[in-house]
Amino acid sequence: MTTKEDIVVVAVDGSEASQVAVRWAANTANKRGIPLRLAASYTMPQFLYAEGMVPPQELFDDLQAETLEKVDEARNIAHEVAPELKIGHTIAEGSPIDMLLDMSHDVTMIVMGSRGLGGLSGMVMGSVSAAVVSHASCPVVVVRQDNHVNENTKYGPIVVGVDGSDVSQRATEYAFTEAAARGSELVAVHTWMDMQVQASLAGLSAAQQQWEEVEREQSELLTERLQPLIDKFPAVPVKKVITRDRPVRALVEQAEGAQLLVVGSHGRGGFKGMLLGSTSRALLQSAPCPMMVVRPEGHPKK
Repeated sequence: MTTKEDIVVVAVDGSEASQVAVRWAANTANKRGIPLRLAASYTMPQFLYAEGMVPPQELFDDLQAETLEKVDEARNIAHEVAPELKIGHTIAEGSPIDMLLDMSHDVTMIVMGSRGLGGLSGMVMGSVSAAVVSHASCPVVVVRQDNHVNENTKYGPIVVGVDGSDVSQRATEYAFTEAAARGSELVAVHTWMDMQVQASLAGLSAAQQQWEEVEREQSELLTERLQPLIDKFPAVPVKKVITRDRPVRALVEQAEGAQLLVVGSHGRGGFKGMLLGSTSRALLQSAPCPMMVVRPEGHPKK
């Protein structure tokens, strides 16, 4: 088992979405006091293989030079955000997915850009970010092109979905770590959906009382789950939200103006609780802020 290197990796492909991701990653690495690594890849044009040709060395050189230009541009953007930041880079030939999944075994987090609803491009193709989010061994942050860090969101809270599972507990730990590094509030959201409330008028006040009771119970449970982390990070202010809303709606609403939304995912076998497969996709497209997906520990390498 290799020891993890405390470092933030960001995928670089020269697109605008990737530049927004680089800014977010530079800010995060800076606040955590760890280095940033820019990761870029290039692939040989398909038509060369069809001819059975050996690509000429100049082509490799050109592709590498072009990729290095994107890396240099990203380095400048990162240094604008954090002039003192230590920045390294990796350039690989081949699939960006393989490169990022490979790196995910040894790093703190991977940050990727996404073009949002209008589809994704280059290193931030839908298929690339989806594959990395689903299979990476470390948390992956997806920063949409419209998730700009601005004065409103710069000091916003870290929002985390808590559903009582082990992976949600890991996600909560990451959320506390981020909140501590950023000196921001942590908002823990727990959705309660099992109560079929009869909305008949007669039952309404009873249902309301029942809900208040459920809310009290759930709040105590949530406090119990959070307590070890509250003890570990005493400086982080914590706000607890218990809601009857659907998880996506509740999380999107709470994440308005947040610096980061953190959710746990239950690995390849689909998602449960706070993060169903469709929920995670819906969140990746509609979350008003960057989103970190945390997967279970110790799942097998591919």
